[in-house]
Amino acid sequence: MSLVRKRVLVTGGAGFLGSHLCERLLADGHDVLCVDNYFTGRKANIAHLLANPNFETLRHDITFPLYVEVDEIYNLACPASPIHYQFDPVQTTKTSIVGAINMLGLAKRVKAKVFQASTSEVYGDPTVHPQTEDYRGNVNPLGPRACYDEGKRAAETLFFDYFRQHRTRIKVVRIFNTYGPRMHPNDGRVVSNFIVQALQGEPITLYGDGSQTRAFCFVTDLVDGFVRLMGTGDEVTGPVNMGNPHEIAVRELAERIIHLTGSASRIEYRPLPQDDPTQRCPDITLARFLLNWEPKVALDEGLGRTIEYFRQLLAGAAATQAE
Repeated sequence: MSLVRKRVLVTGGAGFLGSHLCERLLADGHDVLCVDNYFTGRKANIAHLLANPNFETLRHDITFPLYVEVDEIYNLACPASPIHYQFDPVQTTKTSIVGAINMLGLAKRVKAKVFQASTSEVYGDPTVHPQTEDYRGNVNPLGPRACYDEGKRAAETLFFDYFRQHRTRIKVVRIFNTYGPRMHPNDGRVVSNFIVQALQGEPITLYGDGSQTRAFCFVTDLVDGFVRLMGTGDEVTGPVNMGNPHEIAVRELAERIIHLTGSASRIEYRPLPQDDPTQRCPDITLARFLLNWEPKVALDEGLGRTIEYFRQLLAGAAATQAE
């Protein structure tokens, strides 16, 4: 538990990552204001926190200014899966850019430290492997993923311009594939997709030939990295890669989930979407050096906890339909 209680704002706080971060900050003894417009965030993700006197929620869209008094800001607000961020690409871009301007403006006004949840998508379909923070990326600015990729790149630009121009205290993390309980069941990401399909006995849809690789970090490990970075001195700004440096082929992930769920699902192959990267893996040398951080939860352990979450979620949904 922290020795100093801080007033912490978490935008996107009812989302997958945000809810775990709120939980961690409360456990560390802080006052937490969770802000979410509930486009992809869900009240169920934070229901267990509502009785905590140090926790409060506010329905708000960060593309509009927010006037609160806080010590730290974690800006996690933005749909992060292709299905959700491509639903309204203009709004996705506005959330990344206008939202960043509003949170940076708030941080400047109240002299708060501000954290930006950026993404490995800033690297696009990388030509360098694994990706280090100094790699500038290979992004298609006109493609269907650009609303998210370029929005996050522009947000990073804004953060560093506020740092240079206004001496705003910033922290920037580039998040690689993360998974765990409270993932949205319909977000189109491979872990949640495969688990839900396996538990329901449906074919597991694999895009491409399954040889493309990803590296999966369990959510509690990622949140620990967030808190460690926020706790560093003002000279440490990032960007810092956070993710699991151990790759796995997507086909192998599907086979592992079939095994862990005991499912009879078969694998069904479909065409690879446009601009979907064939490799995505972080170099976390900087995180190890600056933060003494690296993932600790093994893939099978994390998948087991995530499978149990989705098993209960689907059982609850089935019970509700049966009533």
